Amino acid sequence: MTKTEVAKTEVAKTEVAKTEVAKTEVAKTEVAKTETAKTLTAPAAPVAAPARRVAASRLAAGAVVAGPLFLAAGVAQGAAREGFDFGRNALSQLALGAAGWIQTLNFLVAGALLLAGAAGLRRLLGGGPGGTWGPALTGVFALSFWAAAVFPADPGAGFPAGAPDATVLSAHGTAHLLAGTAGYLALCAAFVVLARPLAARGLRGWALASRLAPVAVLAGFAGSGASVVAFTAGAGLGLLWLAALTARLAAGAPQPAASAVATDWNQAPCEWGAGGPTSMPSSAAARA
Repeated sequence: MTKTEVAKTEVAKTEVAKTEVAKTEVAKTEVAKTETAKTLTAPAAPVAAPARRVAASRLAAGAVVAGPLFLAAGVAQGAAREGFDFGRNALSQLALGAAGWIQTLNFLVAGALLLAGAAGLRRLLGGGPGGTWGPALTGVFALSFWAAAVFPADPGAGFPAGAPDATVLSAHGTAHLLAGTAGYLALCAAFVVLARPLAARGLRGWALASRLAPVAVLAGFAGSGASVVAFTAGAGLGLLWLAALTARLAAGAPQPAASAVATDWNQAPCEWGAGGPTSMPSSAAARA
């Protein structure tokens, strides 16, 4: 090979090397553009998603507060009202008499809080399991409280003071009973439906309890003929379980603990020798 040919070959190699360098620079530029785009767009999703979840959780808090508040107000009234006997009278009867407006307001407030809770559950669950029917059935339960406020229960069992022991069923009393029955049947169905998102989050114990809760609630209603206390216990259990499972769903899925090995690899310093890395994470070293 002549000197001229050798020179041409060297020039060709140099051009090839320059081309490879240029390609590398172009690739680096594209990577930099991609990283820049990610940096500019990434904050929107992480900020928006928690903001939506916080708003949904605040609405769902209505269903968490409604039951305990309604029951506490009812117990306080029952203890203060003359002639009221928890062993003979249902909390609904507190809407009767001169101070009945307090229990009527209690029904209205509870219904509003439950409606807010249903809306919060709808946002929390989205299009996931139970995300449509669970909140919808909870909303029906909420509306039954407003119906109970509009159509009061009938007097009886000595309350209000001076009322006869026997209860004569009226039109508004019938409407009150039907509203309560429809509402609690919807609530029991909601418990079964909402067991799905609980199970999907790995909360199998909660899911099982949510499927069993309707049995206890309906057992209380079935025993109301023998004891008003059984009815009150069943109704109260339904309100309290709704509060508990709503709070659990609002809390989100349990977060698994971070892998110790991954943490070691991410945090441990790594020194390179002639043949590759010369150090390893402590956990990996222990297994080596």
